[in-house]
Amino acid sequence: MIPNSSDTDSFPLAASIWGSMGKLRPPAWLQRLLLLGGLGLAEVIAISVFADNAALQGMGGLNEIIAHWGAWAVHGCIAFFALYGTFAALQDASTLRATFGSLSSQPFGWKFLAVHGSALLVFCFLTFELYSKQDPGITGNGLVVAWLLTGLVTAAVGALAFVPMRIWVEAIRGTGWLGLYAALATIGACVVGNDLRSLWQPAIKLTYYLTSSLLSVFRDNIVSDPGHMLLGTQRFRVNIAPECSGFEGAGLMLAFGILYLLCFRRECRFPHALLLIPAGIVVLFGLNIVRIATLILLGDVGATTVALGGFHSQAGWIAFTAVAFGFTLVARRIDWLKPEPLRVASGASEAGAEAEENPVAPYLAPFLAIVAVGMLVTAASAGFEWLYPLRFLAAAAVLWIYRGRLAQLDWKFGKTGIAAGVVVFALWIAFDRFNGTAQMAMPAALAGAEPFTRFVWIAVRALAASVTVPIAEELAFRGFLMRRLASADFEELPFGKVTLAALAISAIAFGLLHGARWIPGVAAGTIYGFSAIRKGRIGEAVAGHAVTNALLAIYVLALGQWQFW
Repeated sequence: MIPNSSDTDSFPLAASIWGSMGKLRPPAWLQRLLLLGGLGLAEVIAISVFADNAALQGMGGLNEIIAHWGAWAVHGCIAFFALYGTFAALQDASTLRATFGSLSSQPFGWKFLAVHGSALLVFCFLTFELYSKQDPGITGNGLVVAWLLTGLVTAAVGALAFVPMRIWVEAIRGTGWLGLYAALATIGACVVGNDLRSLWQPAIKLTYYLTSSLLSVFRDNIVSDPGHMLLGTQRFRVNIAPECSGFEGAGLMLAFGILYLLCFRRECRFPHALLLIPAGIVVLFGLNIVRIATLILLGDVGATTVALGGFHSQAGWIAFTAVAFGFTLVARRIDWLKPEPLRVASGASEAGAEAEENPVAPYLAPFLAIVAVGMLVTAASAGFEWLYPLRFLAAAAVLWIYRGRLAQLDWKFGKTGIAAGVVVFALWIAFDRFNGTAQMAMPAALAGAEPFTRFVWIAVRALAASVTVPIAEELAFRGFLMRRLASADFEELPFGKVTLAALAISAIAFGLLHGARWIPGVAAGTIYGFSAIRKGRIGEAVAGHAVTNALLAIYVLALGQWQFW
């Protein structure tokens, strides 16, 4: 229920919250498009729960085509609209905004929505008939045709309910050949994706033979069993599993590259900058070869615990971080990848103009320092991470370096930030209980250490969790990412002007950082972000984060719940 004026006058807190949410509310035309996308996605997910393409295998005719390509067709439609919408915005966002902006004066198509609902019921009935029937043949082919046509009608009238035909036509004309390009890219991706399994074994074999060749440079008498993918030396051997093929790294690089090019599209020259993605994937594949060879060499010299422990789990992430950093460095330093205005500005700077200080560095450097040092010390650990204090020192050093720039931010906080921290702490504990996470005792290595050593490690761990980690992560996710998603000139954007989409995306990114606890992580990111928007200062988010981590530290030490650390 939307509160009226009398409601908000009677409840000041409700009025303030509703007013803050009004600042985050997207324009009317974007709300319609988001509702259309959300409705379509929800319907596809709901129907796919009951439609198992395996039931159509061996049925012959059109049934066989649906069995093999049905899922890819759905994925392709989603990918097409994602590509089309993204690159349409990159091409000419102002034209699209003007085209869809007239939606605010257009009445909603309730009649179309009613037809959509009726067609959806028919489509659901045909879906049930198609996936539950047992007899193949002509009747089955006719059912498939009716099912496809009903699905197309359902989607079309649903789209017309939210956006009139005239506006759809104007939008398509305004983007020229982009629709065809997006369709060809989507079809190509689906075809390649469907046949990707055929590339799995060749990729494994290529990884195996390249690693063997690299090892032969450093060691004689290499133990090699290609049939079982066994590779190593007389003293240490490993089995190169499919997960070692480098596909995971390629996926990470693809996701990073797309995100970077989206966020910094005004600083990139298209299509030239797109070459960075395959180049990054190739470099990362080469580093994967080096990683496996190094792991074998570490085991050969006797450091098996390090090889199979920290190095095995972290070397891949270190390589990815290095390549991602190189990606951004190349994108910013090579003129051929920059648009004309930036190339001119770069040339003027090299001619003698004083370069401006990088505005992003103070926000990201502390967080990147923690991540980089964390990966290094984990890779060097043979079990317990005794070098964890280096994370604290690295973050503290970077914060000290940028203390002048950071002092310009508003670090004040009040009850809003503290309350946010308490709420997130409660959500964190509740998720842990609901999820049935097993309780963990103090690590054996720490429990068996000298009392003074144990005290110092715990003290630094708690200090980092309550001070440097909240500051570094809030600078990166709320100070930079949340505002950068809303405006290219993020430093000039007040927190109170941040959009709902920017808040949501930054919260999701923050949640994914927390692995298996991504759900409370997303909730935490949303609450911290909203507290900063509500009061217009980053201090509220930092205070909330610090309170949460401090309470978790107390919870860990008082009750022995070491799974949180």
